[in-house]
Order: sequence, then structure tokens, then C-alpha cells
Amino acid sequence: MPSLALLKQPQEPFYDPETSWQKPWPRVSRLLYRTSLFSFGPFVLFLLVTIVFGVGSAYMALTKSSPFEALQSGVWVAHPKAGTDAADPYSAAIFARTLRIPLGSGEGLAFYAVVDDRGRLLNPSCTYTIAGKTPPARVWTLTAVNQQLELLATDAGRSYLNSENLLRDKDGSFEITASQDARPGNWLPTGSAGGLVFALRLYDTPLTTGAGIAGPQMPSIRRGDCQ
Repeated sequence: MPSLALLKQPQEPFYDPETSWQKPWPRVSRLLYRTSLFSFGPFVLFLLVTIVFGVGSAYMALTKSSPFEALQSGVWVAHPKAGTDAADPYSAAIFARTLRIPLGSGEGLAFYAVVDDRGRLLNPSCTYTIAGKTPPARVWTLTAVNQQLELLATDAGRSYLNSENLLRDKDGSFEITASQDARPGNWLPTGSAGGLVFALRLYDTPLTTGAGIAGPQMPSIRRGDCQ
């Protein structure tokens, strides 16, 4: 008769190579195949982080960034491919979100300046002198807008100048004073709130065909007195 000690000894698991694949191997730790509710937490956290960073980066790209493939000359920046079939998806989304309609390649090119020649943000309470020459164009306009590129409300009832009604020197250069108060000569009225951006739109210009686009000659922006 077998003793009690022999009966209590653990039995070795029987391994049959033809049937044992149907159940977990007894020697494998249960931690490797345990599926508790707490193991789903890291996946949910990873999913939330991915959504937040994905949506956040897309929002920042569409609200805080500018369209790609910019053309810069001094402080002036333009986007020649905006509004064309060659525009990248982010640029198209930025213009769609802001409800802006870029100039077509056959119409002209728009340049924007948000800083002066010393890299300081434009301030509507300051006076600026915009002097020099522009690239060749049939006609161009200079407009003072806010940081959302909306027209500014001014006491003069306008916030723009055009090349057809501009006083020039003998060499074709010009000097424009941008300020809230009226000034003699070429005066560009500016508003008092909402920031300040100068928009220079060149219509029927060779720049849209690629001629002289490498280094267009643009006017300088010098800051004067501030209120």
C-alpha cells in the first residue's frame, strides 16, 4: 500500500505533442496570458495622447503657421503657389479656414509684412516710413490690415494706397508715411487696434511667371515715433 507522502507528491504534467497545443502550457506564467480590466488602461492612455497630439498639431499648423514654400525678400513674404494646383494641402486648408481668396497665378502676387526692418512687430500706434521701389507691375496697392488680415477702420475712411495716385521721385522711388494721424505727401492711414500688417498686392506682374522671383526689389519699412 503506497504511503501518504507518496500520494501527496506533485504529478508531472503530461505533454502530448498532438493535443497539448489546444490548452496553455502549464509551465507558462499566468501573467503572460491574463486579460484583466486594468491592462486596458495603457492602451486607452496611448490612444488619448495620440488624439490630443494629432489634433493639436493640426490645429497649430492651421492657425499659427503660414503656408509653405514662401518667397521672402527683406521683411516681405509672399506665397506664389497659393491658389494654384501646386499648392500644398496645408496651405489650401489655411486659406479655407481664414476665408481668404489668394490671387490667382494670372492675376498677381501678394506680399505681407508683419515686422519692420529691425525685426520688431508692427505696432498700429507707431509711425512707419515705407520707402523704395516695388517689382514691376501694371498696378499695385498697399493696404493696412490687422493680424487677421481684415481691413482697419480709420478716421480717413480708407486704409490703402495705389500706385496710380502716388508721388514719386525722378528715379521712380517713393516714400509713404503710415500713421494714424494725417501726414503730407503719400499717407497710408492705419487703425488703432487689432495689430498691424502691411499688404502689398502686385497685379499683372512678371513675378507670377517666375521672372525675377529669386530676388525681387521690395521697399523698406522704418519705424518712427510711437504714441
